[in-house]
Amino acid sequence: MKKALLVIFSLTLIFALAACGNNNNNAGNAAATNAPAANDAAATDAPAADPVTLVVGASPVPHAEILKAIAPLLEKEGIKLEIKEFSDYIQPNVQLAEKALDANFFQHQPYLDDQNQKNGTDLVSVTAVHVEPFGAYSKKIKSIDELKDGAKVAIPNDATNGGRALILLAKNGLIKLKDDTNIASTKADITENPKKLDIIELDAAMLPRQLDEVDLALINTNFALEAKLVPTKDALFIEGTDSPYANILVARPDNKDSDAIQKLAAALNSPEAKKFIEDTYQGSIIPAF
Repeated sequence: MKKALLVIFSLTLIFALAACGNNNNNAGNAAATNAPAANDAAATDAPAADPVTLVVGASPVPHAEILKAIAPLLEKEGIKLEIKEFSDYIQPNVQLAEKALDANFFQHQPYLDDQNQKNGTDLVSVTAVHVEPFGAYSKKIKSIDELKDGAKVAIPNDATNGGRALILLAKNGLIKLKDDTNIASTKADITENPKKLDIIELDAAMLPRQLDEVDLALINTNFALEAKLVPTKDALFIEGTDSPYANILVARPDNKDSDAIQKLAAALNSPEAKKFIEDTYQGSIIPAF
């Protein structure tokens, strides 16, 4: 009897151990089977890499408009464009130097050179984009022949655009300069002023608003466009299309060669950008590429 009970107990123990072994194997197999699925799910659910954001300072017209037009090209490259608009010519360079901006787009090379020298900065041009022929506007006369002696003529008060305005006056026979190619010319460089023009220096952004107060104003094209002036129609005289003052994309030495900045430069020099400039501004703005 004892032997029979011992046999039964032994058989029961063997079956129990076998069952435990099978359960452990099944659990192990299930874990092995499920692991890749979990990994696949994690890979599927992982969010896509966030796009790179470029913060670019620009004048509202035409610079910000051009940037908005090429933004879809950059989105395809994984770059989000954040455009900060400025109504002055000072803060875009200040904020770029302070790294509050990644780039700016509003100025030509002579202005950048002047600002770097004055402020001890080393901002750099990345690429030329377009030319804005500088023009002379009036609400009081239709031709420069009507300009009377002692007439008030307003020009920008910053060094390079002021010099540019004086050169344009000289080329149209209203004054003579020591050197009518020197963009750094000032009123002190006027050698002849036969009409005794009263040349007034004002902030460039204010010039369109002063047209009721002066006889003639020489206005940067971006501010003329903002004031709904059409340079090719409304200007009494204007720079030629060969103007050397191309507006440029500007960055810092530490980021000018970055992938994102180079892609922005490529987009600004793209066929899409050229078509937008030509179709939108009808000769008032000219591609420089």
